[in-house]
Amino acid sequence: MKEGPISSSSNFNHIPVMGKEIIRSLKELPSELTKKGLIIDATIGGGGHSAQILENFPGIKIIGLDQDPMAIKAASKKLIKFGTRIEIISTNFADFSHHEQAICVLADLGVSSHQLDEPSRGFSFRLNGPIDMRMNPKEGSSAAELIETLSEQNLADLIYELGEEKRSRRIARKIKNDLAENGPYSGTQDLSYAIAGCFPPKQRYGRIHPSTRTFQALRIAVNNELGSLESLLLKAPNWLLENGLFMVMSFHSLEDRRVKSSFKTDNRLKVLSKKPIRASPEEIELNPRSKSAKLRISAKKFLT
Repeated sequence: MKEGPISSSSNFNHIPVMGKEIIRSLKELPSELTKKGLIIDATIGGGGHSAQILENFPGIKIIGLDQDPMAIKAASKKLIKFGTRIEIISTNFADFSHHEQAICVLADLGVSSHQLDEPSRGFSFRLNGPIDMRMNPKEGSSAAELIETLSEQNLADLIYELGEEKRSRRIARKIKNDLAENGPYSGTQDLSYAIAGCFPPKQRYGRIHPSTRTFQALRIAVNNELGSLESLLLKAPNWLLENGLFMVMSFHSLEDRRVKSSFKTDNRLKVLSKKPIRASPEEIELNPRSKSAKLRISAKKFLT
């Protein structure tokens, strides 16, 4: 992943992960590209990465995409000082089409700090809120609706495949039994408590919370995150100029494996980062959520 929904974009304090590494990579581009180029920020969030780029490259323009209305509001407020150099579009990057070629496409696939910390969004098992998890709260079905409609078998498969959770069968059985006997869960902490009960007592207080993988699986399913990523990996190289950079930052292995494989097999791209770039120890100390981030970078080849 209560005190009610957020009312101000000022609460959207997403800390941009590996901002220095992204700026450093952009500075390695030919100067004629960074003097007046276009960048597509496919996940603008609160505008952190875009703000850093616009400040470091005065001639660059950015098109920022996001499906979260609260992120759009926050980014618009943060980036208003850049005027016409920033255009923000409310859309999922999987649905975006573009014809003007860019010097870089950047995608930060992580759930923002705001989304995790705002109880009303339902992403967090540490803060109680509705079991929602939708990036766009106005579209699609919530996680609560998903667990109610799926069969026990399908729910177990989902938790195993998208959460890589070994106890998926036990967790799915517990959830479906609870729903049948007691009706819907009261909130995310109620669901989290049920999931934790499927683990031996000694494993309920480890480094990784027992609910982490199940909540990840539900969030990925609710937002079709892997399907959207596959679409981006297919389309984004066509948005790039020759030598333009495709940067993708992932936060779990399901995403990273897809990015790594796509970069390696796509004949439009040349892999620049043989191994994923990781956050520095100093950054991890300041922002612990950056620890799981992996940044992969490729460049658009010249195709004859």
